[in-house]
Amino acid sequence: MNDTDTDYCLIDASRPPEADGPPYAECVLCREPTEYPESYKGITLCPVCEWREAERTSCSG
Repeated sequence: MNDTDTDYCLIDASRPPEADGPPYAECVLCREPTEYPESYKGITLCPVCEWREAERTSCSG
């Protein structure tokens, strides 16, 4: 295995890039504007839905 076989693992898809200004992408849950550019392709959440999703998926205990 060489370095080119594992390049796909180096992609950081944890958060989309933040927009410098309008137009903003819509939240996929509530349709409110997000802080991400409209040109971003993927799942975008507004700060409120992002917080709720983090609460929902966090470990309890």
